[in-house]
Formats: sequence, structure tokens, C-alpha cells
Amino acid sequence: MNRCVFVGVVCALAAGAEEYRTWRDYAGSPDSAQYTALSKITRENVTRLRVAWKFPTGDGNKYSFNPIVVDDWMYILARKSTIVALDAATGKERWAYSPGADTTAITHRGMNYWESQDRKERRILFSSNQHLRAIDALTGKVVASFGNGGKVDLRVGLDRDPATLRVVQSLSPGRVFEDMIILGSATNQGYGSAPGDIRAFDVRTGKLRWVFHTVPRPGEFGYETWPKDAWKRVGGANVWTELALDAKRGILYAPTASAKYNFYGVDRRGANLFSDCLLALDARTGKRLWHYQTVHHDIWDYDHATAPKLLTVRHGGKTIDAVAQVTKQGYVFVFNRLTGEPLWPVEERKVPRSDMPGEETWPTQPVPTKPPPFARQTFTVDDLSPYLSAEDRARFRDEMLSARNEGLFTPPGTRNTVQMPGNNGGANWSGAAVDPAHGLLYVVSKDLPAMLKLARDPEQDKLLAPALAASAGERFYSGFGFMLASDGLSPIKPPWTSLTAYDLNEGVIRWKIPLGDVPHLAAKGIRNTGTHYPKVGPVVTATGLIFTGTRDKKVRALDTRDGSVLWEFEVDAALEGVPAVYEWNGRQYIVFCAAAQAGLTPSTQEQIRGAYVAFALPE
Repeated sequence: MNRCVFVGVVCALAAGAEEYRTWRDYAGSPDSAQYTALSKITRENVTRLRVAWKFPTGDGNKYSFNPIVVDDWMYILARKSTIVALDAATGKERWAYSPGADTTAITHRGMNYWESQDRKERRILFSSNQHLRAIDALTGKVVASFGNGGKVDLRVGLDRDPATLRVVQSLSPGRVFEDMIILGSATNQGYGSAPGDIRAFDVRTGKLRWVFHTVPRPGEFGYETWPKDAWKRVGGANVWTELALDAKRGILYAPTASAKYNFYGVDRRGANLFSDCLLALDARTGKRLWHYQTVHHDIWDYDHATAPKLLTVRHGGKTIDAVAQVTKQGYVFVFNRLTGEPLWPVEERKVPRSDMPGEETWPTQPVPTKPPPFARQTFTVDDLSPYLSAEDRARFRDEMLSARNEGLFTPPGTRNTVQMPGNNGGANWSGAAVDPAHGLLYVVSKDLPAMLKLARDPEQDKLLAPALAASAGERFYSGFGFMLASDGLSPIKPPWTSLTAYDLNEGVIRWKIPLGDVPHLAAKGIRNTGTHYPKVGPVVTATGLIFTGTRDKKVRALDTRDGSVLWEFEVDAALEGVPAVYEWNGRQYIVFCAAAQAGLTPSTQEQIRGAYVAFALPE
């Protein structure tokens, strides 16, 4: 069911590398490269970095926000989801805006900036409480002419009763293209979740400009890959993570998630386009240009969690503009950016069948023959961590020996099922960066095995009974999650987090290293375990550095040639998300949001001493 359709794309502008010298967009640029061409900080002087300023988050809560910087203005999130404008050179506050009671589900990973050509209109666009909102970037005041008094209800226009839609808004920002903001969405994880439509709104008025249905309607491409009229009840197939935009060609690359419910698909028999797809859409109209589905009929929650990465490679003696999609399974799929054709063969391989009543798993799944995976894809008793207690070791051994364990695509059932690298493993949001002109890809991944098991859920039976009217006697089920030792660590032997460098000109791994440490193990002299459970966003520089922060409260600069640590600094709190790199008045800065929780699960006693910490070379 991997069907790539090429539609000719008329390019108004020749393709070429962007300058990558500002940080006006989430992840640095519209294409989500997480790359900077700024060159004042180098391998030779990086050890001279010093704290230039700090700004406390001020409330003890978790933040993983990627600041945006326009001229000498920086926009951050702090103080109970207050948007704060800072002087980017000094960290001094200029204004603050709080949505008040509407801080529910605010876009806490990043926001969007738009300005008119004459720069008279400048807006910050963000979402909270299931609404898209606009405020003035210079004053922090609500733009009352946007939508209804400054906001647009994102639950409206999805062909469902808005009152029944609990979650629509993603925690990740969208992408601004010309005079539109393009948004994905989040949905709840269970049955009856919202549709995953991709939508574009006018940045001035808030009016809907176009919509792409990720669960197709009658007459739309892919409708036959679902049961009849599935679009009326099935949710998900959404883009909850980051979008990538080829702004010069006007092409949006959208990585979609699984359909809902995640682990039992009896009500959605078929391949389920466009769930688990890399979609290429015309950014001006929302028209599909091509797609590639990387998981058919997903019942493992193997949604695409990381932005597609746009880069140029030398392949087969030709220069090709490519797009790379990394996955939770540890795969790297690489395509021609215009046609959707894989650069290396992708094989449809047979996978185990489900033993669940009514479940019809797809008989094959796509596996790229090149490049090699960046994550471990099997977990047996031979792989148990040497740091487990005797009790934990015995428990995990017994559980695993009695579990179904047949690889990546072992279907969940009423018997325990081992999943590796796990539905929250592999690559996740912000977890990859590229050197776009040289074909180099850097992936942060975590190995976090899961144990899935399905059980009857009478409440869901009642909720979804109409969907099963044609399948009397079938029931809905619920699954559950991570394998964790009593100390909160993974039961698999380290490294738990890795950073892998790829040369996508050749489709090979250049190097791979453990990334970070676990503090209480490091205190015992146990190093190079990789940090535990990261959501880490690296940034690559034109001068051969990789900047990243981790949960062990360390920020680091690594050498792109071999991953060696060139500089390290300990801050007051754990880190998640993407740092921002920018320049003002000839001085280059890098700012980290150090305000994450240190452990896998939040502690009731944990008060995060969070702050935005900016580093620069001495003046």
C-alpha cells in the first residue's frame, strides 16, 4: 500500500540553501533543520563560552520551550504559561502576556511569528485551550481582529460536534507560510478522538484557507483503505509533532500519527491512509503531491514523532534534494523530495499476525534496506541491565519468558507483548537535526522497551458499539505501557540514549555515542549510560558543533566529526527541547530552556529551578 504519486511542482524560485542565520521559527527555520550558519562560535573557542544572562521561569513548573528571536526581541514561555518578551542581548523583560484561565494545553514547545512585508504588522501566533490565538509581537496585546476577539476555536469545522472533542490542539507550533499558519493537531489517545485534519488559517483574519483530511472522505484518494464512512467516527492520523516546509517550492511535509485507538484496530480494518505517512502537500492549497506510508494499519502507536528533515545529497552521481523521516522503530526513510521515491529500496516484509478477535493486521510492513537503524529493535532476557536489583531481574525475566516477543511488529494481545525500542522509544519530537547542504543527519534516540497487554474495557464497548454493529460479539480493548525497574530506569542494558550521525550521501552511520549520563549512576563511577527518557533537540552549526542539553542537567557542545565532547556546563535543572542560536550586534548567543523534570515521572516534591540560560563568548 506504499503508493507514491508524483504531481509536477512548478517552482517559482530555484531551490537553494537557506541562510539559516536567524531564529524566527520554531527549530530555527521553516524546514525544521535545527541548524545555524552563524560562525562566531567554533571548535577552537567553544570552551570560552560563558553565561551571558539568565531569566528564571519563576514557578517551579516544567518547560521545554524553544525561544524565537526577531532582531533583539526574544519570546519565551514562563510563569504559569505567560508569554514573555525579552531583550535578547540582556535577558531583561519587555512585556508579558498571560491567557489567564486559557493557559490549558498552551503550546509549550514553541510558537509562531509572522510579520507583514512592511513590518508594520507583527504577530505571535500560539494555541491554548483548543483555540488559535494572535497577539501583537511588540506590545503583547491581543489582536482583536483575529478570529473572534483574538482567537479561533479549533474544534469548529471538523464535522463533529465540537462539544464532544476534548483534545484538538497540538503542543507543538505550526508553520507560517506567506500569509497563512498551517497547523496539525493533537487528539486524545482513545476511541472517539478528534479527526487529524491538517488546516491552514489566514494569519490576519483567522479564517480557514484550506483543509486536508487525513482520514479520507468518499471520493478522496485513500478512502478505500478504511471501512465505509470511517471518517465519521475514526480519529487520529494527525500531526501532533513538527511540520517541515520547503518555503521556496511551497511544499509542506507532514508526518502523521497512528489512527485511534492506538493498539486495537478492529473498527478500522485496512491499511488506513493517511495514518503513519510522510505527506507532501502543496502549502498554498493543501493538495496532496505524494505520500509514503511507513506503517500499515498501525496497532503499535508507531506514529511519526519527529519532523521530516530536508537536505541535499549526492546519490547515484546526482545532486538530489531529499527528505529524511526518522521513526520510533529506529528506521531512517529517505526520499526524493519532489517525487517521493525512496533513495534506497524499501522491502515489504512479512510480519506476525494478530490473535485478537476481529483484528486484521496487515501481512507486511515496510523496512528500509539502507541506512541501517539507529536504535536496538530486539529485547530478550540476554539484554537485561546489569544494574537491576535481584528482585527486578527475576521479575523481568519471568515476564519476558512468558511474553510474545517476535520483533518490532509483534501484535498486542491479551498476553504480554514485548515492544522494542518501544512506542515511546526511537526518535521523538525535536530529536533530529541536519547539516542541510552536506547530507548529514544527527538523531537522538532512546531505547525504552514497553510491555503491551490488551484487556476488556466495558465503557469503551458502550461508547463504540455502533462502530461494531456489523461484527457482533467483538469487544474493544485497552493497552499499557513502559517497562521500568523499581528505581525508574529501563530494564534493558545501556546505553539508554544515543546520538547517531549519518552520512545520507552514502546511507551509512559515521559514528554513534551514548548521550549523557544518569546522575546517581555517574556518582558511582558508572558513565556513558546515556541519559534516561530524553526529549532532546540537538542543533548543528556550520562550524562543526552539535549543541544539546539533557536530563542530567548538562549542556554540551559535541564535535560533528566524531561526537566527542568539546564543552560541558552544568545548569540548575534538567533540559528538554531545542536550544536557540542567534546573533545581535555582532555577538552570537545560544540559549537553553533548563526547566524539565529530572526523572521519568514527576515527583510531588520536585520543584524545578527553571531558567532560560544564554551563553556567549566573552565580549
